[in-house]
Amino acid sequence: MAGPLAGHRVIEVAGIGPGPFCAMLLADMGADVVRIDRQDGPAGSRQDISGRGRRSLALDLKRPEAIEAVLRLCDGADALIEGFRPGVMERLGLGPEVVRGRNRRLIYGRMTGWGQDGPMAKEAGHDINYISLTGALHAMGRAGEPPAPPLNLVGDYGGGGMLLALGILAALVERGRSGEGQVVDAAMVDGAALLMAPIYGMAARGRWSGRAGNMLDGAAPFYDSYACACGGFVAVGPIEPAFFSEMLRRMGLSEAEFEGRMEAANWPRQKQRLAEAFRAKTRDEWAATFAGSDACVTPVLSMAEAPAHPHLRARGTFTEQERTLQPAPAPRLSRTPSSLSRPPSLRGEHGREILEEAGFTPAEIESLLPNG
Repeated sequence: MAGPLAGHRVIEVAGIGPGPFCAMLLADMGADVVRIDRQDGPAGSRQDISGRGRRSLALDLKRPEAIEAVLRLCDGADALIEGFRPGVMERLGLGPEVVRGRNRRLIYGRMTGWGQDGPMAKEAGHDINYISLTGALHAMGRAGEPPAPPLNLVGDYGGGGMLLALGILAALVERGRSGEGQVVDAAMVDGAALLMAPIYGMAARGRWSGRAGNMLDGAAPFYDSYACACGGFVAVGPIEPAFFSEMLRRMGLSEAEFEGRMEAANWPRQKQRLAEAFRAKTRDEWAATFAGSDACVTPVLSMAEAPAHPHLRARGTFTEQERTLQPAPAPRLSRTPSSLSRPPSLRGEHGREILEEAGFTPAEIESLLPNG
């Protein structure tokens, strides 16, 4: 298996959302990720893209022999990922004190919404709840409308799974010096707050005036999406003066109409003028108008259209595996590139080979079968 994490073993206790996304990132980078699925859990799907790159072992974690099997797998692992509420792994007998008591080099990655401690630590929640407490959700949306959820990209994936992957990689680097693993407490509420650091910085400098009144939240005429004649949209982002002038030149608009463009009082009028202008052509006509320029105007593509865009196609931003179109691994490393290895696994399909590799005898493997 290629990639910068080749030779590292990760045990993933199956969950949803950010945990699997973290495991996918590590698997793309070459880690051998073994997912512990519930015997009565989802059957799995070859189209579950975030499940790619790892093998599956299905166990009934209510049985002592299954818990012992997980512990034995962790004895030879570099990291473990779990995404339960605080205390669940401890009640199973798989908490960090037990697991790391047997393998001091193991990095124990914990993925939760609210964190391992604090008044709300054991409460339920989802992405929208975690970003709502950090100021992130309040900052998104149109004036006069409720805050707009940014899919579940900010809490689950950017502030959750990606932050857990970063923590595990940092712990691996530190382990190279100390020889010791550690616990990584990745909370989506912490990660969402961290992603807001630049915006809090703007607020501290007096450059943030609340939702829908700022340069980057759709209030400014030079940073928003506009409807076109065909019903499609273009994304407009020429913040810098030279880029804005290039956009106006290609649209046939005069600079005089947009004097004082950095003054918020002028934004409603200037946005209306741009909206009128963009409605004069189709999205694809505008895309051709701005092709090869520094105007920072691009078509808003659907998920069906994006993989066919010439730039993304040239870079291989999307790829296909098992006839399933999906985003390719990122970022790109020059000497040890990431790659797709295994397609998404079905529940338990690699159980025997995983246990055999770990040194389980045929009798021990038979004892772990559902009916004993």
